Amino acid sequence: MSSAQDPFYIVKEEIQDSIDKLLSTFHQWERTPSDSGEQLRLTNELLAGCESIEWQVDELDKTIAVAAKDPSWYGIDEVELDKRRRWTSNARIQVRNVKKSLVTQNESNRTSTSNINGVRRELMRIQNSHQAEKPNQYIAQDNDDFISSESDRQLLLIRQQDEELDELSASVQRIGDVGLTIHEELLAQEKIIDELGTEMEGTSNRLDFVQKKVAMVMKKAGAKGQLMMILFLLALFIVLFVLVFFT
Repeated sequence: MSSAQDPFYIVKEEIQDSIDKLLSTFHQWERTPSDSGEQLRLTNELLAGCESIEWQVDELDKTIAVAAKDPSWYGIDEVELDKRRRWTSNARIQVRNVKKSLVTQNESNRTSTSNINGVRRELMRIQNSHQAEKPNQYIAQDNDDFISSESDRQLLLIRQQDEELDELSASVQRIGDVGLTIHEELLAQEKIIDELGTEMEGTSNRLDFVQKKVAMVMKKAGAKGQLMMILFLLALFIVLFVLVFFT
């Protein structure tokens, strides 16, 4: 089976596209300031992408394990199996490196955030002491503005998470469709092999019957009859040879 028709390579191409997109987003994440809301959005998108790709690679490893039990049945050899295992291993390493960078950055952000929170609490204490001197309407206005801003930010995050979930659902659906294609292909191959085995068994039975008939005829003909049959076949061969090559 060619690479273009092999279900493994169809799934591999899907996963490789996802990895390329993941790495592109990761490079964008690296260039984004760590204290911005954009990096938070990219972090959530990268984590969801890593989980999706790891699940897809796990499913692909399962198909490799099935094929390794009887490679000749699927028309592959050990060299091809090793090649496929190396690819899935490299895919895992790429995803693992991305997750490691995200986790390291998050831990660094939490450390700096704890320090910032201390400063922020002090500023809030000072601000509250000043706000005590403000008229009530200005304080209410500040609270309303803060609540509105926070609500808009939460709505934006929810919308982004919904989009990421839609992409993940579409990716899972594609993997499911490819899995069904692999299953149907395996069933078709199994049917073809069964039919071939039946035909070979019938041909073998007919060949045994013909051999028995020839042996019976040779036995009845005796030595003289066998000699005459050989001479007749030789003459027939000479005639056919002349007709084929000299006419």
